[in-house]
Amino acid sequence: MSAETAPLPSPELGEPYLLTPGPLTTSHEVKQAMLRDWGSWDDDFRAMTRDMRSRLLALIGANAQAYDCVPIQGSGSYCVEAMLGTFVPKDGKVLVLANGAYGLRAAQTMDYLGRAYTLIDKGDYLPPRGAEVAQALADDPAITHVLAIHCETSSGILNPVEEIAAATQAAGRKLLIDSMSAFGAVELDAGKLNYVAMVSSANKCIEGVPGFGFVIARTDELSAAKGNCHSLSLDVEAQWATMNKTGQWRFTPPTHVVAAFIQALKAHEAEGGVAGRGARYTRNRDELVAGMRDLGFETLLADRWLSPIIVTFFCPSDPNFDFTRFYELMKAAGFIIYPGKLTVVDSFRVGVIGQMDEHVMRRVVQAARQALTDMGVASAAPPAKALEERKKLAA
Repeated sequence: MSAETAPLPSPELGEPYLLTPGPLTTSHEVKQAMLRDWGSWDDDFRAMTRDMRSRLLALIGANAQAYDCVPIQGSGSYCVEAMLGTFVPKDGKVLVLANGAYGLRAAQTMDYLGRAYTLIDKGDYLPPRGAEVAQALADDPAITHVLAIHCETSSGILNPVEEIAAATQAAGRKLLIDSMSAFGAVELDAGKLNYVAMVSSANKCIEGVPGFGFVIARTDELSAAKGNCHSLSLDVEAQWATMNKTGQWRFTPPTHVVAAFIQALKAHEAEGGVAGRGARYTRNRDELVAGMRDLGFETLLADRWLSPIIVTFFCPSDPNFDFTRFYELMKAAGFIIYPGKLTVVDSFRVGVIGQMDEHVMRRVVQAARQALTDMGVASAAPPAKALEERKKLAA
């Protein structure tokens, strides 16, 4: 067996695989990196912060010299709020593109910020398209920014950011991207997309652990954002200015998480960067989808919209199927899956990111087959209503 196709090591004894879009299953080396304590003001930790910022900028393409990286303490939602609060001026207006929970959360964030926005809500799983964005921008000259979700993990859809970026740039507006669950595995080239800022998190496709996220933004936009932010702790410009002046975080950083993340970045580079990581996740997705379809399960999305991050499956219509029992059986087999977030039909989600490969995905399918047998489910086919909803996506 070649090194390319050799199975990845299993998690620690008794530790289940996390089939979620983050937190996810991490390597032993990433866990081990957290065993040392670091002084947050010490030169060694400041060097770690510089190294981390530099490594992240190397992932955004040839135009990286126009950007800088600013880590922010907290979860991904902290970073989204920090980005919106920092780069959208108080008299700005955002076109929020939503097709799931995270676009709607961004709209809710705008409500809390008390700043103007308009919402294109595509429902649970339809993608926002470039033509719609172009029309919305033509209809409302007050819109200054567009917010796109790169991968909407409530459905697993990979949104067409290239179309959205082209429409935004053609209209002379500014693009913000929430790439929380896709950055590091799906290309997000700054030169091609010309985004003002994007955000992601340590515990996603780079395969670190939770504790901070990061904003990658144009340096001219960072400079211009001084005084915009509604919040002391979420002010990206202030964090950037302090880091560039002193090398330090303004408030206590998650030192152990940073150490783990640097180890994860080194492993990411060794795997072949964005292309290498994305290729493994794509193999994971393809193996999972093929196997689950063989069992009779149906995916929410058509193949063209399936992300290499997480896949949504319809729950079977068989009256013996019970998601809670299915979840328990999958966990007993060593796999923690995710409940669905759709409002129209019952569903569940299976993540394909983290320290897993296609060999693990085959075991996931085997566990699902056994769970159906244990529950007495004769068919994994979804209700007719679910398939009717899916037709809308193909239309």
